[in-house]
Amino acid sequence: MKFDSYTKKTGRLKLIPVIGMVVALQACFVAKPYQQPKALENDARYRTDQLTTDTTTLASVSWKELFTDEKLRGYINQALDQNLDIRNAIQQITAAEAYLKQGKAGFFPTLSAGPSYNLSSNSLNTQLGQLSGGKRLFLDQYTLSGTLNWEADIWGKIKSNKDAALASLLQSKAAHQAVKSTLIAAIADTYYQLLALDEQKKVTEETVTYRASYLETTKALQQAGTVTAVAVRQSEALLLNSKGILVNLDKSIKLLENYFCTLLSIPPQPIDRNTLDQQQITSSLAIGVPVQLLANRPDVKAAEFSYMSAFYSTNAAKAAFYPSLTISATGGLQSVVFDRLFSASSLFTSLTGSLLQPVLNKRQIRTQYEVTRANQQIAYNNYKKTILNASKDVSDALFTYDAQAKLMDLKQQEFRQYDTASKYSQELVNNGLGNYLDVITAMTNELQAELNYVDAKYGRLNAIVQLYEALGGGWK
Repeated sequence: MKFDSYTKKTGRLKLIPVIGMVVALQACFVAKPYQQPKALENDARYRTDQLTTDTTTLASVSWKELFTDEKLRGYINQALDQNLDIRNAIQQITAAEAYLKQGKAGFFPTLSAGPSYNLSSNSLNTQLGQLSGGKRLFLDQYTLSGTLNWEADIWGKIKSNKDAALASLLQSKAAHQAVKSTLIAAIADTYYQLLALDEQKKVTEETVTYRASYLETTKALQQAGTVTAVAVRQSEALLLNSKGILVNLDKSIKLLENYFCTLLSIPPQPIDRNTLDQQQITSSLAIGVPVQLLANRPDVKAAEFSYMSAFYSTNAAKAAFYPSLTISATGGLQSVVFDRLFSASSLFTSLTGSLLQPVLNKRQIRTQYEVTRANQQIAYNNYKKTILNASKDVSDALFTYDAQAKLMDLKQQEFRQYDTASKYSQELVNNGLGNYLDVITAMTNELQAELNYVDAKYGRLNAIVQLYEALGGGWK
C-alpha cells in the first residue's frame, strides 16, 4: 500500500512540470475573438440629398405589402417554392449544418472498436528460428478491442474550427436570403416588363388599325386630286412600319414569358397577368440610414460571415504550431487461442498521454497558416467590395427613380403634343392646306412618343424594384 501511495504521489509530481509547461505555452497564444471591422461602416454611404436620421427603410417592408398585384404575389410565392436556385441554396444550408455538427463533435473523443486476427511466423535465419531447432513456428492471435482518443483543446483550435463552421452556416443562410431577394426582384421586374410590352402592343395595334384606315383615306384623297401617289406610298410605308413594330413586340413578349417561366422553374407557357395601369405602389420609399445596409443586405451579411469564417480558420491554423495534448486508451480481449479469448485472463488495457510539438513536417503547418492568412485578407477585400457595391446600388436606384418620375411626366406631355400636331396636320392636308410630309413626321413621332411614355411608366416601377433590392428588401 505504501508503494502504491508513493507511486501515485510521484506520478502527480511528474505531472506538475508538464502542466506548468502547458500553461506557459497557452499564455503565448489565445485564440483572438472576432470583431466586426468598424472601418468599413464609412463605406456604407449613399450619394443622395435625401439622407435623414430616420431609420425607417423600405427594406423592412414585406414583399407582400409592397406588391399589391395578386397575380404577381402568386408568381412570387410559386417561385420561392419551386425555383431551382432557391432549392440549391437550401441544400447549401443543409451541408453547412452538417459541417457545424462535425465541428461541435470535435470536442468529444473518438471511439473505434472491432475484432482482429493476426497470424505470424518466424524466420528460420533469425535467433528465434535457430532456437526453435530450425522449425517454423506459427502464432495465432485473436483480439477484440476498443480504442478511445481525445485531444484537449488547450489552444482553441477545435473551438476555432467550430466557430468557422458556424460562420459558414450563417453565410449559407445569408446567401439563401440573397437569392430570395434577387429572385423576388427579378420576378417583379419581369412581370412589369411584360405589362409594359402588353400596353405597347395595344398602342401599336390601335396604330395599325388607324393607319390602315388612314391609308384608305389617302387613296380617296388621291382620287380626288388632293394628294399625290407619293402620299399613298408613304401611308403604306407607315402602316408597314407599325406592323413591323408589332412583330417585334410579339417576339419580345414570347421571349420574356419564356424567361419568366425559367424563374418559376416551369416549362415555357403563356403568363396570365393584369395591366400596367393597375399597378399601385403605396409603400413609402424611405431609405433609412446607410449603416443599415450592413444588417439588411443579405449579400453584405454573407460577405461578412465569409470573412468571419476565414478569421476563425486562421486562428485554427495558428494553433497548429503549438503542442497537442492527446490521451489514448485501449482495452479489450486478446488471446492466442480462440477458445480462451473471452476469459478474464485475456483482458488487457493501455493508457497513453502525449504532448507532441510539431518540429519538422515538410512546412505543411506554416503553409496552411500562410494560406489561411491570405484567404482572410481576400475575404476582407470582398467584404469591403460588397459594401461599396451595395452603396452604389442604392445611389443608382435613387437617381434612377427620380429621373424616371420626371421622365414619365415629360414623355406624357411630349405624346400629347405630337398627338395634337398629328391631328392638326391631317386636317390641313384633308383641306388641301398642309404638307403631307408633316403628317408622316407627326404620326411617326406620335407613335414613338406613346411607346416611350409606356417605357417611362415601366422605368418608374423598375426603379422602385431596384431600390427595394438595393436596400436589402424581399427576404424578410
